[in-house]
Amino acid sequence: MKPITLKVDNQPVEVEAGTTILDAAKKVGVEIPTLCYMQEINAIGACRICVVEVKGTKALQPACVTPVAPGMEVHTNSTSVRKARNLTLELILSNHPFECLTCIRNQNCELQSLAEAFGIREVRFPGENPPYKADYSSPSVIREPEKCILCRRCVAVCDKVQTVNAVAPQERGFNTTVAPAHHRPMAESVCINCGQCTLVCP
Repeated sequence: MKPITLKVDNQPVEVEAGTTILDAAKKVGVEIPTLCYMQEINAIGACRICVVEVKGTKALQPACVTPVAPGMEVHTNSTSVRKARNLTLELILSNHPFECLTCIRNQNCELQSLAEAFGIREVRFPGENPPYKADYSSPSVIREPEKCILCRRCVAVCDKVQTVNAVAPQERGFNTTVAPAHHRPMAESVCINCGQCTLVCP
């Protein structure tokens, strides 16, 4: 199959057909931020942190799921891209508890790192936490739904890597949460206590 040539931030790059914008950008040393993406495991374009500007399209495109096209011109750091990413991250943070200093993941949190990288010091929007409580029933996994950003990485690794399917999205809209079926406690689910979900949580 003939390689595809495109430009990423004015840098020409040649890649195979089917390559995503995210991977094409990496090939020329352009890093695009992501939250939900995990290579070959979770590419769903859910978080929208990886949006980029593609010349000739009206809407910004998620780089992790958008395939390249011949002659495509991609801009990863334009004003509209930066504004969209900041707004998206602020909206995610608005429904997230502000407990960074006391959180066990402090300084080891992708969400926190992105907020610092984007220069977000305060969130303009009043948020609301989902109505779910922490689950301490498992000997190896603590579920804290109020901190979940619905990236579905844990769902993907539990399904595609461990082939257990202990957790999945439950409910809809604002009430969506990732949990065992029928909101059962982790200790009553098919969870094998491998802990892979905790390792991929951003």
